[in-house]
Amino acid sequence: MPTLIVATGNPGKLAEMQTYLEPLGCQLALKPTEIEVEETGSTFYENACLKASQVAKAVNQWAIADDSGLAVDALDGAPGLYSARYGNTDRERIAKLLQALEGVSQRQAQFICVVAIAAPDGSIQLSTEGICSGEITHSPRGDRGFGYDPIFWLPEHKKTFAEMTKVEKQTVSHRGKAFNKLIHQWPGLKFDSF
Repeated sequence: MPTLIVATGNPGKLAEMQTYLEPLGCQLALKPTEIEVEETGSTFYENACLKASQVAKAVNQWAIADDSGLAVDALDGAPGLYSARYGNTDRERIAKLLQALEGVSQRQAQFICVVAIAAPDGSIQLSTEGICSGEITHSPRGDRGFGYDPIFWLPEHKKTFAEMTKVEKQTVSHRGKAFNKLIHQWPGLKFDSF
């Protein structure tokens, strides 16, 4: 089984992916820092595929990428693709989102994650999507996780992502669902044909 190059420079994301893919026993490595991929897609799927494909071709190895974000119904799906760029810090992004929802009672939202795997020639061999539905709270709750976790409430669990343990979150999160689907489709990958 080849090492998959993760289309990120973030060691934290690599560690998280490694946890999800542990049952498969595959090895992951960060992409070389000089490879930069501009996220020009108009969907999470397009961006995940773009990143996986470009990195795979650049290093001539199998690559994996994900793209994810928060889509709030009352904001017509914003921040969406721009979730990470909605502010300069997590605190700023949360404050901006809560301000945008000031006085809004319909607070449904979804976290969306798409994972894509590309062969060395850049062709996408597998992609999966995970969606986790919830609501945006009126103020942050919990001190775990990152990003929008303190304001993303899961009614059936009566907790925000930031109030969940790592294991709880991995079981129900958008990323957890996308990787779970990937693990089930993994046997269909033909690594030795490239």
